[in-house]
Amino acid sequence: MSAPLDLDQLQTFIAIVDSGSFTKAADRVYKTQSAVSMQMRRLEERIGKQLFIKDGRGNRLTVEGEKLLNYARRIIRLNNEAIAAFDDNRLEGTLRIGTPDDYADRYMPEIIGRFAKTHPNVELYIVCEPSVDLAERMHKGELDIALVTHNPRERMSDVVRTEPLCWVGSANHPIRDDAPVPLAVGRRDCQWRQLACSALDAVGREHQILFTSWSCTVVAAAVLAGMAVSVMPESALRTGMKVLSQADGFPALPPVQIGIMKRPGVSLSLMNAITAHITACLDNITPTVVDDSLEADVKSAHARLYPRLKAANMVPSW
Repeated sequence: MSAPLDLDQLQTFIAIVDSGSFTKAADRVYKTQSAVSMQMRRLEERIGKQLFIKDGRGNRLTVEGEKLLNYARRIIRLNNEAIAAFDDNRLEGTLRIGTPDDYADRYMPEIIGRFAKTHPNVELYIVCEPSVDLAERMHKGELDIALVTHNPRERMSDVVRTEPLCWVGSANHPIRDDAPVPLAVGRRDCQWRQLACSALDAVGREHQILFTSWSCTVVAAAVLAGMAVSVMPESALRTGMKVLSQADGFPALPPVQIGIMKRPGVSLSLMNAITAHITACLDNITPTVVDDSLEADVKSAHARLYPRLKAANMVPSW
């Protein structure tokens, strides 16, 4: 009878694929890089196939590696489900989670997916509303946890992610220089809308709000169609969008901070579990590749203009 596959080796194998390197995988599985390499050599010996090949400075999966990856994920998932089924201390109950729809679109699929796999007996109730409405629901006790735009002037939250806020337009439709900038933004009390208008006013660039919506799908559609410019967190950028920099006449914007609000009285084990999943998922989020040629310009503009925006009291406390 053939010896069974080693679960620890499979977990390390998955970590390498998900992190993109042996070095990063070593940190994830709490092993040295040499130990990770040794595990992969033993796994290749057990399978009788080469799993990785050199690709420049990195490694990529072989055809056999791709084939094993599908089995490895299923084996680890079934192992975790089996353990959970006999765990007398497994988490149970309901968690009411709030998030703006733009965060839900980008972050929630991975958060929900990972949490459901490890805690199948916990029901998740998701509400998508603007941060200001979610904060009100939290105060009324209608939600247990909320992912919001951090803004200590209006609500307290624990910051779990900071990323650039970018001007974006369509990569296929140029913005006219001889006309007011057409904007697609949130409602009047939207902080990003207020920041965008104030920043354009500060550099003397005319603008006109053409689309108003809380829906990130509507705003993104207007941008991709070349009908408007908007402001979005870096991780929310989509293929077909172009980051607009100072060279295009758009001033740098301060970074976005994403925070977590928690309702007192919720089961500590449930709260710790969902918070850990949210934090881990946000750490793994990578921005969509848009126009790489402008990345350096955006970072440079942020570095030069952020102190001036702060001095002019135009930087909100996200």
